[in-house]
Order: sequence, then structure tokens, then C-alpha cells
Amino acid sequence: MQALTKGRYRVRMAATEDDLRAAQRLRQLAFHPDHPGSDQALDHDSFDTLCTHVLVEDLRDDSLVGCFRVLEISDGQQIGTSYSAQFYDLAPLSRFSGPMIEIGRFCIHPDRHDPDILRLAWAALTRHVDAQGIEMMFGCSSFRGTDQARYLDTFAMLKASHLAPPEWRPGIKAPRVFRFGARLRRTPDRRRGLQSMPPLLRSYLMMGGWVSDHAVIDTQMNTLHVFTGLEIRAIPDARKKLLRAVSA
Repeated sequence: MQALTKGRYRVRMAATEDDLRAAQRLRQLAFHPDHPGSDQALDHDSFDTLCTHVLVEDLRDDSLVGCFRVLEISDGQQIGTSYSAQFYDLAPLSRFSGPMIEIGRFCIHPDRHDPDILRLAWAALTRHVDAQGIEMMFGCSSFRGTDQARYLDTFAMLKASHLAPPEWRPGIKAPRVFRFGARLRRTPDRRRGLQSMPPLLRSYLMMGGWVSDHAVIDTQMNTLHVFTGLEIRAIPDARKKLLRAVSA
């Protein structure tokens, strides 16, 4: 993935072990806020050695303000090697014939609220998708905490308008799930639903993305998460134009 600089931010690939540890420290802070540990505590797993790690830095002081990792997958037949496959039955997607990438551990420093951080991360991904001919992006979109009641309006919105097409829809694999697609009976309050929706998921949906019909209750990460997919061909032309303008 090529480096990209716009305004006060730079996106680049991690190049050293120190870069990776910095990303893992930020992930610890973002995903385990109740158990941050010491300054040296790291969020890490076996997938870190398989992925490309991407950093978003503030040029004013070179501080790390965001990060994510990318796993390259040649086609759907290899999707069982992904992080998401631990939690979802992805057999339907094994029929997908084009190149894919899994986006994981996407986080922004909890003290940073500048939308340009997320915007530039998407621009860097746009460059990569165009350069590599990627046809689908996917990953797990996480809600903080495991109390599903906090997000009922969001889940009702997802059920009403954003479920995966039947031919790609993931099945249940995790031992604990919230089956909002089958069991939730609620007319969503759109304002509340959007307020409680994770920004990354909101971005996926704005580009035509879709989600699983159930959320995994992940006690290890203290999150609820939904499988999220985005077929590149489904992104509206106007949205593609905006993304490419930022990535130019």
C-alpha cells in the first residue's frame, strides 16, 4: 500500500517492529479501554504476522492517531483463512471468484475525533483497491461492549435496510450471538440508530455495504460485531469519485 499524505495526516505501511508495537498499543487502548494495562500493553494475535499493518499519523508530532491491518485473499476459496472465519460460517462467500481483502482491528485514538482521519484511511484503501483489482472488502464491524440493548435502534436499521444478499449471507458459527435479523421486532429510530452506529460501519453502509443477520457476542474483545461486506462494483459512482479525489 502506497503512502498518502493530505493536510496534517499521513497514511503509511508499518515498516519496523516498533511500528507494529505502536499499532498494537493503540489497539489495546481502543479495544480494551477498561484494561489498558501499562504503556507497554499490546493487543495482538496470530493474524498480526499474516497481515500488512497500516498507520495513520499526525504530521505535526508524528503521533499515531489510527491504524488497521489488511489480509490479502486471492478469492472466496481462501476465505476460511480469515480472522472473520473464526466467528462466522462463510461458506456462501467461498463462491466469490475475485480478489478480496479483510480489514481488521481498525481503530482511531479515543482522544481524536477528526473525521479526516477516517476519510484519509479510506482514501488509502481506495488506492490499494484500484491498484490490486480488489473486488470485495470485508471484516468485523465492532460495537463497544456486549449489551445489545444499547444498540437496538442500530440493529433494527441494519435489519430493515442492510442485510447481506442471500447468496453471500454468513451463517452462524460463534457460540453466542444476537439474531437480530430473525428475532428483533422494532421500528428503528433513525437518529438514535445512527448515533450509536460505529463510524466504520456507517462508512461501509454509505458505500453500499451489507452485514450479517446476527451479531457475535465477543467477550474476549468485549464487543458485539457484525460481519460486514462491500462489493467494490456496488459502490455508487459519485462515492467512488469522491474517494479517488482524496486519494489522488
